[in-house]
Formats: sequence, structure tokens, C-alpha cells
Amino acid sequence: MTAAPSPAGAATHRATEAPGPRHGTWEPAPASRWEDAYLSGNGRHGALVFGDPDDDRVIVTHHHLVRPNGGEHARPPELAARLPELRTRLLAGDRTAAEEFTDGRPLQWVQPFHPAFQTRLRRPPGAEPSYRRSVDFRTGETTATAGGWTSRVFVSRADDVIVQRVTAPHLTLDLALDHRLPGAPAGPAVGHGAVLTPEGAVLSLRLRYPDSDRAYTGVTVAAVTGGTTRLVPPGLLVEQAESLLLLTRVHRHTGEHDVIAESRVLRDLLAEHPYDDLLDRHLAHHRTAYDRVTLDLAADPAERALPGSELLTRTGSPALPERLFAAGRYHQLSASGMLPPRLTGLWTGDWDTAWSGAFTTNANLNLQTASAAAAALPEVTEAHAALVHGQLEHWRENARTIFGTRGAVAPSHTDGENGRTYHFSREYPLHLWTAGADWLLKPLVDHDETHGTHDPRTAAALLEAALFYEDFLTEDGPDGRLTVVPSYSPENRPADASWGTLDAAMDLSAARHALLTAAAYHPGHAARWRALADRLPPHRINADGALAEWARPELADSYDHRHLSHLYGVWPLEEITPYDTPELAAAAHRALELRGAENDSAHGHLHHALVAARLRDGERVAHALGAVLGGDYFHASLMSAHYPRRDVYNADAAHTLPAVLLEALVQSAPGRLVLLPAPPPALAEGELRGVRTRFGAVLDLTWTPTEATAVLRPDRTTHIELRTPSGDAEPLDLVAGEARVLHLEAR
Repeated sequence: MTAAPSPAGAATHRATEAPGPRHGTWEPAPASRWEDAYLSGNGRHGALVFGDPDDDRVIVTHHHLVRPNGGEHARPPELAARLPELRTRLLAGDRTAAEEFTDGRPLQWVQPFHPAFQTRLRRPPGAEPSYRRSVDFRTGETTATAGGWTSRVFVSRADDVIVQRVTAPHLTLDLALDHRLPGAPAGPAVGHGAVLTPEGAVLSLRLRYPDSDRAYTGVTVAAVTGGTTRLVPPGLLVEQAESLLLLTRVHRHTGEHDVIAESRVLRDLLAEHPYDDLLDRHLAHHRTAYDRVTLDLAADPAERALPGSELLTRTGSPALPERLFAAGRYHQLSASGMLPPRLTGLWTGDWDTAWSGAFTTNANLNLQTASAAAAALPEVTEAHAALVHGQLEHWRENARTIFGTRGAVAPSHTDGENGRTYHFSREYPLHLWTAGADWLLKPLVDHDETHGTHDPRTAAALLEAALFYEDFLTEDGPDGRLTVVPSYSPENRPADASWGTLDAAMDLSAARHALLTAAAYHPGHAARWRALADRLPPHRINADGALAEWARPELADSYDHRHLSHLYGVWPLEEITPYDTPELAAAAHRALELRGAENDSAHGHLHHALVAARLRDGERVAHALGAVLGGDYFHASLMSAHYPRRDVYNADAAHTLPAVLLEALVQSAPGRLVLLPAPPPALAEGELRGVRTRFGAVLDLTWTPTEATAVLRPDRTTHIELRTPSGDAEPLDLVAGEARVLHLEAR
């Protein structure tokens, strides 16, 4: 699941093809808040770029930088011996029994993600004319200009380094590495280093965490052209220069980091590659990935040209979702590498990150990476796979320790390193949640379907998921029916019971899907696992005509909640569809109608939109999108917030919005293509290019209010069912290597 670099010649392509207005954003003033700083990243290092000509700050982040808090050593609760008693009590009707299924520990947060430091370039203040800052999504480069001053920054995928070049007539500034960012802990051991070199200087900053043997070290190599350079602790002073080129890396370590060796590597890189060469090396990876899929919503060119902060006020303009689609793919790609995007992507300017800036796997991470397969970003899927496979042994420990089973159980919250379940409480009994492995493996299965492969790593993980259900599912009654007990529907509870219950709809869907999917990968076990899946109870339709969140009739629904866990069978699964299970689809739609927004979390609105798209409800998709676009969720950086009025920096909306637009326009499964199932009425025309389908074809789609044209380029021969914009079904045969052009009437 990796993407090949582009062929030679990327430099010429970059120089001759200017970025379009849909593939970047700009502002007429520097960022005054870190939340508004433009973002660049390579999936390891991140950069938040303020673009201030007088105080040019770049906050450096790294996926590995999580603060020790004891979570690195935490283990799951040893509860397996008590599981039979809990099951007996729950099956007997004790609706609060699960509240006692704990080892008594207090809520423990995972290790919090935090920034490293900021590189800070301060110049004598002056009035600079014609200020502009921008970020080019196709290159990952941010640029700020004011008069004769220019600062350019990108984070290289090729060389894993943050690159900054500053030019100005008679450039005079002081440079320092500054760890003093909001929320920084008291009492860290901080050491600065600075030494002159023939080309400029090497600066270093080491911070050792309080009460820990762990530390991190940042190294910046500076190459100065012209002028003079001298040390002014803790940094250096550059006077009357022509330009300054910086390369920065940060490493986490125990003991001491070899700054001399690191600086030698960076100095050699500088000696071999000037700025433009470094950028071209990066473009072979970044631009190749970004350019695979594009969305054109026929927006007004004048609105396309607006600065991002002004465009965000034009909530009815197609230029806004157009730019946010591009920004979402850019940020998602930039945050994905060694790990997938965190709750904050790859970026933060504050040590006090909400929810530890971690990976929440019971909705947030899953929503953020939802578009990866269709939007042709295998880099995101590979990063997601790295998280899964890197923690699989911890998942086995969760299953063994909490439930006494074989197989694997994923945590609902992780710092990216410790995959054990230890973050839970009475109100959030996340240790009872067993559906996580299925949801986290779903994108890996989608990737395999898209590319016509069976990744052996995915097959091995699916085996673990199925083995868990073999041991965990409980027979209840003389008819051999199985039940999921205990069961938890994140993060809701029945109106008449506690959080830990029986047969949550999500758990039933996940168990069925895990067993059936594992059976497809492991034919030798298929009969046994399919038989188990057949013994699970069906979904229940409640007295309101809605799909019930719990299959047990004695458990009443609670409708006002941000999560839509019970509709997992609709999205991301295809267990419930308008085509195959119309009665259940109608009940799911009724459940969606009754669902409240609770606290207006962005992920709740966009999750609602994804389910609505699967149920062919374009009006409801539009309403959910409108709540986010009109709720002031986006910063000038086009990174998003968790709540309205830009409250709590969070990547959910930014990274999920592309998936919503794709699902509204195109849906695919191994044997099915659905065109224009739920386009929001305001997006009356457009062009979507490069979408990957799960039956092995690349799709280009154009549409107007009256007609649509789809071009399919299959890489394998297959037979599928085509669902037209009206919902009608037509058979379609595809032959590998032969393009098919479909002309359709809009609904």
C-alpha cells in the first residue's frame, strides 16, 4: 500500500504549471494565532507557519512527540475471571452490572501529543508593502511575501526535513530555537547549542521531560549567503545577507542524541541540494499523490480567488466546498506517514491538546481516513495500516486480559504507541467496546478491494478479529442464538439502563462483518465463521419505526447524541442498503431523522452526512454540511475545530469533508457502482476526476442539473450492478483496459 514517486521531469512540470485557485489558499495578513498558521507536513514532521515578516515563526511538530505521563507503561485491566459473573447478571436483567466491571483505577489519559519548539526569525520592525501569505496544496509549500522579503517553507517527504528559505535585500535577523510555547511543562531540562560553520551555523535544542529518561532534540542547520553571521546566545545574528536557508529535524530519544552526526547529515544535504532541488525531490512524492483526484464545482472565478478567511463567510458558494475538498486531501496527506492523522492531524501549537491529541478510534480516526481508498491516497491507508499492525500484539493482550479470549480487541483511544486498553471510566466504559478491530480493519479491506489484492498483513489481522468472536460470542437460549455481552454503543447509553448492556447494533454489525470478511480471506475457516455470523440476532426496528441502537426490546433508545454508532451497518459497511435491505434502510433513515446533534461536534454532523449519503438523502447531506460550513468551524488555515465558533483545534471536519462530498457523488462496492446518489442541491454541476472504485476502475464524472457522464477505466474484467442517479439498476460488464463511457440522465 505505497505510492510510487513520479518520474523524472517533475521540476519542469512544477515550473510550467501554475497552481489553480482550487489548489491552495491565501491571506492578506500574517497569522496572529497558531490555529491560523498554514500547515505543511510529511507524515512525520509537521510545520505551522505564521508568515510574519518581523517575527517569522515556524512551530515544529513530530508524530513521535508524546509527553510521558505513565501511559507508556499502562496495561489493560485484568477482568477475564470476572466476565462470567457479569454476563450472568446482564442476561438476568441487571442493567447496571457493567458499572462494577472494573479494577477500580481512575481515568488515565494516553500520552499527550505536543509541539517541539518554534524556529524564530526576528527582524527589525518596518512597514512592508503588499503583504501576502499562501499555501500551495499541490507542492506543500507555504510562501509569505512583503516588499522584497520572501519566506518559503515546506516539509520534505523525500528527505524528512523541514526546509525554509528567506530572502530580502540586506537581510538582517536573529535566529533562535524557542521551546516556550503555550502549556509547556514547568521544570524541563532545556539545553541550547550553537556553533558557527563555514556555510553559517548549527543550532540545537534539547528538552528532557520532567521525571523521565526521555528527551527530544531539534537540530537546525543554517546556510547564509552574503553578509556576516555571529553567535548571540542562544542563537545567532545574521546581518546584511542575501538569503538564509534552514534545514530542521527533531528526534525523540533516551540518553543523548548525537547532534554532531545529525548536523553532518543535514550539512551534506545542503551542500548537495539547493532549495529548488530539495523541493523537486519532495514533489516526486507529494504532488504525485495530491494530483490523483480533483473536484471542480464550477465555482465563480471571483469567489475562487478570495482569501480563505473571506471565502469561509460565503457558505453558499460552491467555491467553499471546492477549496475545502482540496485542503482536506492536502492536510490528510500531509499528516499521514509513520502514523495516520491524529485528532489534531500532525499539528498543534499548544502542549495542552484536547483529548491528548491522540487517536480516537470509535469515530474520529475512522471518519478522518474514510476517503483514502476512493480519493486515491494509499499513503493514508498505509499510515493507518502502520498504526494497526504496530499495535496488534497489544490488541491480543486486550482480548486475553479483559475477555479471556484469543484474537484481538482494539482500544478506543491510543497515543499511537501503546495500543492497550486502559483509558476508560464509569461514564465512558471504553474497555467494553469490542467493535474497534473491525472498524479499523475496514479501510485495509477497502484498499485490497480497490487494488484487487489480499494483503497478507490484513489477512492475519482479520484472522485475529474472527478468533476473538469465536471465543467471545455467547449462546443465549435453546435456539442456539448468539449474543454480544457485554456490549457498548460508543459513546451512548440506553434511556433506561447503564452504558454496558447487550447486543448493541454496532457490535452485531461488526461481529457479522468481521466473521464474513475473515471467511473471504481464509476459505479454510469460512464455513465455521459464516455459521457463527448466521446465529447473531437481527437488527430490531423500534416502536418509532427506527433502527434500534440495541437489539434487545427492553433497552430504550436515546436519540440526542453526537455518535451514530448504531448506523455502522449503513456506513461504513454495506450491511444495510436501500437496494438490498430496503426495510432496514427505511428504519435506518428514520433513526437518522430522530438523531439529535447533542453538542454540535463536527464529527457528528459529518458522520450524519455520510450515513445520509448512503441512504440517498441529498437534502439531509446538505443540511449536515450546512451546519459545518455555516457554524464557523474552520480557521483561516482551513484546518478545523471540534465545536462551532472555532472552539478546540481538531482535524475531524477538515479531513472528513472530502469523504462526504465523494459519498454524495459516487459510491462503490466490489459488485456495485452508485452514481450521484445524494448530491446536495446547491452543487448542481461539476467534474470529479480520478476516483478509485472498489471493483478496480478509475472513474471520471461530470454532471449538470439534467445529465451526467461517467468514464470508467477498469484494470480488471468484472461484472457490476450500476445504480443510476434515479436509483434504477442496470447490469454493466467491464473489460480490463477498455474504457466505458456512460451517459445518464440526472434524477
